[in-house]
Amino acid sequence: MKNDIDIVQIGKDLITEESNALIKLRDRLDSSFNSAVNLISKSKGRVIIIGLGKSGIIGRKIAATFNSTGTIASFIHASDALHGDAGNINSPDIILFISKSGNTDEIKQLIPLIKKMNNKIIAMTGNVDSFLATHSDCVLDVSIEKEACPNNLAPTTSTTMQLVMGDALSISLLRIKNFSKEDFARFHPGGVLGKRLNLTIKDICGVNNAPQVSLNDKLDKIIMEISSNRLGATAVISDHRIVGIITDGDLRRMLEKKIDLDKIKAFDFMTRDPKIIHHETLVFQAFSIMKKHNITQLLITKNEKYVGIIHLHDILNQNLF
Repeated sequence: MKNDIDIVQIGKDLITEESNALIKLRDRLDSSFNSAVNLISKSKGRVIIIGLGKSGIIGRKIAATFNSTGTIASFIHASDALHGDAGNINSPDIILFISKSGNTDEIKQLIPLIKKMNNKIIAMTGNVDSFLATHSDCVLDVSIEKEACPNNLAPTTSTTMQLVMGDALSISLLRIKNFSKEDFARFHPGGVLGKRLNLTIKDICGVNNAPQVSLNDKLDKIIMEISSNRLGATAVISDHRIVGIITDGDLRRMLEKKIDLDKIKAFDFMTRDPKIIHHETLVFQAFSIMKKHNITQLLITKNEKYVGIIHLHDILNQNLF
């Protein structure tokens, strides 16, 4: 590697070049995009995405994004489609071809076959005069002036255009379908996303570990209750209602004061109006409350009754971040 090469500047130049190409893509988005979205949204079938080479890799990603946002999609490699996989295409399916040139041999062989099946075809291509474009029901123009590759060979800007166009289709369809966070959770039950959208307090906390003291309990009882349950806090209960919380931090601050410890009772140093959550609250929401108020414990209720405490460590152990 030459010592005089500015690697950071090379990266910046590439990003600038691709960003400029994206702005041009945005500016030429027209009624064809609207037609493509309407074709897909009104279809009773799937979106079958067909591509080859680097366009095929982008096609797989677009299919994955469609599926995770409520539009059923499948990817078929163009070569595989010519050797049996076209049998997976059903009559209501919309076919989305992705091809920079739009003139590959595979496309020229597949288009007549799909035409005979009466499937609607959407072309995502960099050549609006290509065989693919002229034989499609609507055309998504992802043409570029040149690749970001200095030799104008490696697919760089062209695949970025395809990827972003796929995202634009996916999110447009998401908005039309009113695809909600709850819908998203159904499609992402596992992993970090799934946990953030599905995992509730009751899933990670038992309802039997509920340390509590009364308003008039003395210091020894309070310390014993906090220590024995290893949650760093205890609820203060009066007439079966939560009236406060005492944390180990409250204890330390109180012990630093020059007061008669024999006379101290729970109501003297408890924190009034503590933060309370329902046992069906999402764990990620509970974490957000802790972060907002700079606290490490929340009291939990079920059917308006106190049932336990959630500690920050319980949440961090779930690997939500």
